[in-house]
Amino acid sequence: MRTLSILACFVTLSSVAQHPTVASDSLYTILDEISVRAQAKEKIRTDLKMAVSVDEFLASSEQISFIKRGAYAWEPLLNNMSTERSTLTIDGMHIFGACTDKMDPITSYVESNNLAAVDIQSGQEGGMHGSTIAGSIDLKRKNTAFSPYTQWMGSYQSGFEFNNNQFYNLGNLSFSSKKWVTDASIAYRTAQNYSDGNREEVLHSQYKKFNTSLGIAHKTSELSSLRVDAIFDVAKDVGYPALPMDLWLSRALITSLSYKQLFENQIIKVWDTKVYFNAIEHYMDDTTRPENLVHMDMPGWSTTYGLLSKANFKKGRYSSELQLNAYSNRSIAEMRMYPQDREKQTMFAYTWPWVTTTYTGLSLNNTIALSDASQLHVGGGLGVNYNKAKYIEFNWIFHPGAAQEKTRVLPSIHASYEVDIHKFNLVVGAGYGHRAPSVSEAYGYYIYNSYDRYDYIGNPDLANEVSREINASISYKGDGFGVEAKANYFHIKDYIIGRILSLGSPMNYQSVGVKGYTSLDYATLFNFSLSGHYTIVDDLHWKGSVTYARGQDNEKGNLPFIRPFSYQTSLHYAYRDFGIQTTVHGDGKQRDYSPEYGESQTAAYAVWDAALTYTFYMKGVKSVFQVGAENLLNEYYTTYADWGNIPRMGRNIFTSLKLNF
Repeated sequence: MRTLSILACFVTLSSVAQHPTVASDSLYTILDEISVRAQAKEKIRTDLKMAVSVDEFLASSEQISFIKRGAYAWEPLLNNMSTERSTLTIDGMHIFGACTDKMDPITSYVESNNLAAVDIQSGQEGGMHGSTIAGSIDLKRKNTAFSPYTQWMGSYQSGFEFNNNQFYNLGNLSFSSKKWVTDASIAYRTAQNYSDGNREEVLHSQYKKFNTSLGIAHKTSELSSLRVDAIFDVAKDVGYPALPMDLWLSRALITSLSYKQLFENQIIKVWDTKVYFNAIEHYMDDTTRPENLVHMDMPGWSTTYGLLSKANFKKGRYSSELQLNAYSNRSIAEMRMYPQDREKQTMFAYTWPWVTTTYTGLSLNNTIALSDASQLHVGGGLGVNYNKAKYIEFNWIFHPGAAQEKTRVLPSIHASYEVDIHKFNLVVGAGYGHRAPSVSEAYGYYIYNSYDRYDYIGNPDLANEVSREINASISYKGDGFGVEAKANYFHIKDYIIGRILSLGSPMNYQSVGVKGYTSLDYATLFNFSLSGHYTIVDDLHWKGSVTYARGQDNEKGNLPFIRPFSYQTSLHYAYRDFGIQTTVHGDGKQRDYSPEYGESQTAAYAVWDAALTYTFYMKGVKSVFQVGAENLLNEYYTTYADWGNIPRMGRNIFTSLKLNF
């Protein structure tokens, strides 16, 4: 990993500045609009806070919830499904965490100020970047457009949050001209332990994080450009109150080289090709937990090489996107136990036994405008997934004779019909797709789950999960008023989940037994959301939403981590240079919980937040100051997704100042 450290230092020294401007194209050339199916891209902020982490921003989506094991690196659940069933990418690049406990989702290796937008696709519509069940989350980096004249843009933001003494600084700078573009960012956050609603300190909830990025683009012709990007991220001293150990260091280097070619007066409009490399190191240990009877180290490494090539086409009423994805990843994780008597022999195991995953897939999305008011969307893909475990003998203990190598074919298809009728929009669709078991599900060895206190064993012979889904949405947009309802239903054959094994003894002294990943006959998931907005008067706006979900196995038992009924309602009032935002959000009582998978019932809760924003100019520099409070009433609560029922943060007063120049 010495190479990673040297390259990381280079990137850090190179990243002196970056920009806040969001631009959709990296070429200063106006072509015919490419109306390939629109993908929603949201700015990286929430209605309440103008300075948020990536996790906080994603949590504002009705489609995404989170499993929280502390104040850092939350695990995103799309359509109430874990990360194994969704595709998470950065600009389409596949990046895989290096922690067997899933404490480093790829969202933890970026910062809000080096992102421009997030693209969320549900179900098989998210299959452009690879096989999926739940859908895809693609984090889009900032990409300034070329300019006919030389210009500099930038921003600086600093803030403080009082509950956990969180202090952060975010800086961006961008340069653009006819031939060159440079985007750079830098961010640093540090936080101490937070306090819950009973004013009790939640130990091991501190963290420190540094992130920087650099992107340089060169216009090679009037219709083409070359761009190189790099992100370097370091987190240290990260506590996880829900786990028996903490993170002392994680490092990530994410790099890419891309070439974009635009075309005039041709069916093909854009061709964009990218090669990329990323490497992640993640070191967990329990040296800060003297109460542990047996000390343990759990380091992990993940390295990925990849190719992404896509082309957009348009002719008349027909448009399409064709995309090739190929990558190779190596995942390694170790576990070493140290007895209290250091003269005794330590115990070592590979929890990920040097697993190589190679994937190649071709995806296609087509849109046909049937009329001015209706469209047909049809797409699909075919992928080939190859796994090889270098030390397969660890898996032979529980699965004798399991093949060291495994090749799987992963098909997918989806279709939807969309029609506009006056002020209404209606969409109905269906999808079918496969996914391969994850590295942990197929090859994991004694991965301790502190939630249900079982050690987990992978199974290389698991079948592909096969999903069949239907979805629908209807929306109405009037003058100053809008409402939208969405629903989807998944029937997942060979649903992978952990079940108690009759053989084997737990390795971790805190374990109560051993579970093996196995396939249920099937499982079903239903998600529903209703959202609306209303302009009461010109300067007073209301927004609100409710969500409901239900997940069951083939015996009608409840699946774990399914969000109960939830709601959010907010008001925003603007007066001259001032803005006032107030929000109430909460969950209902968790009625459909799953004791079989370690869940306990959580009570209903409601939380009230509020913020005041003031915009002013200081020597021609636009400045925005904000002060607000989350959990104003200091509610003590825990949710269905809080690992080990750790309590959420109590009252938190926050301040922030942002300068744009």
